[in-house]
Amino acid sequence: MTQVIFLPHDELCPDGAVLEAKKGESVLDVALSNGIGIEHACEKVCACTTCHVIIREGFDSLAESDELEDDLLDKAWGLEPESRLGCQAIVQDENLVVEIPKYTINHAAEDH
Repeated sequence: MTQVIFLPHDELCPDGAVLEAKKGESVLDVALSNGIGIEHACEKVCACTTCHVIIREGFDSLAESDELEDDLLDKAWGLEPESRLGCQAIVQDENLVVEIPKYTINHAAEDH
């Protein structure tokens, strides 16, 4: 099994977490199935940026992002070269270290 290591996040996982993941699972699904409530306003269909994460280690093991994901990431808060959408970052054979950004942009929530 591959490990996905979430760095501490003040609200979502204050102590961080080391989680087991199956190859083919998304980083978002690994988080959600282990009680880390990363926002996912579009229900995991690559239509928003609320599940933006930064892959601190293991980035090169992920499949390359496509044009749609890249276009969405351009709108994400705190964009970095190793940024991915959690719903599109699919675990492979290499362990990942993931940082959840402090802020997210959720246009649906902001409109209400």
